[in-house]
Amino acid sequence: MAAKSKKSIDFNTTVDPYAQREAAKYENPIPSRELILQLIEHVGKPLNRSEIAEAFALKDEDQLEALRRRLRAMERDGQLLFNRGQTYCLVNNKDLIVGRILGHPDGFGFIKPDDGSDDLFLSPREMNSLLHNDRAIVRVAGIDKKGRREGALVEVLERNTHQVVGRLYTEDSFTYVVPDNKYIAQTILIQRDGVGEAKHGQIVVAEIVEQPTKLRQPIGRIIEVLGDHLAPGMEIEMAIRSYELPHQWPDDLLEEIKSFSEEVPEAAKADRVDLRDIPLVTIDGEDARDFDDAVYCKRTPKGWKLLVAIADVSHYVQADTALDREAKNRSTSVYFPEHVIPMLPEILSNGLCSLNPQVDRLCMVCELTIDASGKVLRSRFFEAVMRSHARLTYTEVAKMLVEGDKALAKKYKALLPHLQELYALYKVMRASREQRGAMDFDTLETRIIFGKDRKIEKIVPVIRNDAHKLIEEFMITANMAAARYLNGKKIPKLLRIHEGPSPDKLLSLRSFLGELGLKLGGGANPTPMDYMHLSNAVKDRPDVHLIQTVLLRSMSQAVYSPELKGHFGLALNEYAHFTSPIRRYPDLLVHRGIRHALQGKKAESFIYGIPDMVLLGEHCSANERRADDATRDVVSWLKCEYMMDKIGEEFAGLISAVTSFGFFVELDEIYVEGLVHISSLGQDYFHFDPISHQLRGERTNAKFRLGDSVNVQVVRVDLDERKIDFELIKKRSPVKKTAGRGKFRKRRRKQG
Repeated sequence: MAAKSKKSIDFNTTVDPYAQREAAKYENPIPSRELILQLIEHVGKPLNRSEIAEAFALKDEDQLEALRRRLRAMERDGQLLFNRGQTYCLVNNKDLIVGRILGHPDGFGFIKPDDGSDDLFLSPREMNSLLHNDRAIVRVAGIDKKGRREGALVEVLERNTHQVVGRLYTEDSFTYVVPDNKYIAQTILIQRDGVGEAKHGQIVVAEIVEQPTKLRQPIGRIIEVLGDHLAPGMEIEMAIRSYELPHQWPDDLLEEIKSFSEEVPEAAKADRVDLRDIPLVTIDGEDARDFDDAVYCKRTPKGWKLLVAIADVSHYVQADTALDREAKNRSTSVYFPEHVIPMLPEILSNGLCSLNPQVDRLCMVCELTIDASGKVLRSRFFEAVMRSHARLTYTEVAKMLVEGDKALAKKYKALLPHLQELYALYKVMRASREQRGAMDFDTLETRIIFGKDRKIEKIVPVIRNDAHKLIEEFMITANMAAARYLNGKKIPKLLRIHEGPSPDKLLSLRSFLGELGLKLGGGANPTPMDYMHLSNAVKDRPDVHLIQTVLLRSMSQAVYSPELKGHFGLALNEYAHFTSPIRRYPDLLVHRGIRHALQGKKAESFIYGIPDMVLLGEHCSANERRADDATRDVVSWLKCEYMMDKIGEEFAGLISAVTSFGFFVELDEIYVEGLVHISSLGQDYFHFDPISHQLRGERTNAKFRLGDSVNVQVVRVDLDERKIDFELIKKRSPVKKTAGRGKFRKRRRKQG
């Protein structure tokens, strides 16, 4: 039978393009995922495990067990489907779609395909068996009334909700938990013996012991009582558990980091470029604790030489160690107001890896040669040991360079000439950035100031000065150089991709602009330069805020992927994340790729292949969204709590979003958002126009449009739902200029 199988397959099983990678990862290597997929595609029919083993002449028990595990992993990752005939078949993306489930509070949902195609709608009936963030395979069941592809569940690949946080309710003989996570529409039925000491109305953590089916809701048991929902810090405890954020270090990791000391071992400094005499400095916010980048530049006859030194995390976090597994599991540090869940333990994140002042640290350096016009002529990477000469803040640097603060200039007299060169380089690079059309909408970040018992005292804007922009520009440049370097070496890597507007969003944008007498250039494929020209053209208009908000909404969300699709917002063809490996796993992967190339090794022997990077990109993108959602949830809770004693008070604000059921208003000065429901707008029938982002009264012709100034009264605050309701007092005349305001404020990172 074996001979017959090999003849019928007629496939060269000896040539595995990723054999070196497999040999580097496993003592007893087996065929790569790529070769297994090629085999099944070549045969043209499903194969069982025995047939696959025979085709590759695998007989050793260890190899057969490794093959079983690999096939299960490929099945779990959606590369293969294990059908009812007990055989493995390829997932055909025309008929079967693999992706992640996105729940909706109203019970329906969507599946976000791994291949980046449009989401499929899932009806409430299909969602009965699913929870938000599960991975599944669906088939295309048809097209719904809105023209969307509709999916039908084929198989659940991975369950990703194992516990939920919510309020416990006891009614008659039933006990259930209403999840705090708005994306989970199902309630969790609690087992009779699974309530423990929990009481009605308390905030609890429920472990799901039976996942939902088409006929039954999920069943759970109480594993932790968090307490009353208004206790200080409760919002973070709930978010950590609701979004299942890893926040405790595994025992094997704690054992592993015992070998680390407070100082860099002398042996680790060997065979590195010594930069300890170079006056590299870190520039960060006042409350920063981990410093992962330092900069220095000097003028040359033709321009400048810029050094961007980044913490060498990959030296300490080796692949497939306990540290690495937990860093991958977390993917990112999570930043709550005055609380951080780090990606790496403190001994690394605030210690050995952090570029603290006046101590030796290992770093990976990007050296950039830049001409007088701000153009990067060449770049190179190397491993080094450095010593930060100062821990500077954005405020200090801006006061010295922009305001000419004499006291600070005297304090940092030895460093001032180098800082002035950094500023001179920034200004020419800024001009070069504008020439290529990179976007830089004037957005505003806010910070919550706490008082006693973690009660909010006030919410203040964070002013973004030239020092912020200087560091951001240099980090973007180093990130671009890292992407180019790895592309040139053909090493698998994760890129940060940001695609331009979709055809549907572009059509809506052009319709909106047409009503204002404006036009976006570029036809069917506008460039970042077209966006920038339009933004510059409207910067003095009173409705500039409205226009910039709609421009921002027309663009896609940035994600991690090995595909070379470019970064639309930065107007770059190649872009990766390299400069923050302490807090982002994709940056750590980029460092590993650079080190692999610096060691003169071939791309084929790199421990990661393209399929690995596809899965890692999807994993890191999902965890990034999870962290953002959790942070947003906590901020919403805190803002609702802040407004609870302000019911009845009146405030001025701007309309930040318009929907068919009303409009959202963001209050001036305190940056809190709430809803004016359509039912409170008086005796009129209002029509929603999504193109012009406005509600229009049928009888009165009253108009409420994105960006309008209004006065409102706070009438209701619902802490559980994170909702604030306003009533309209009056509509005000447009203000002269409101750039930088609005709902779409991003947490500004140094990398954009």
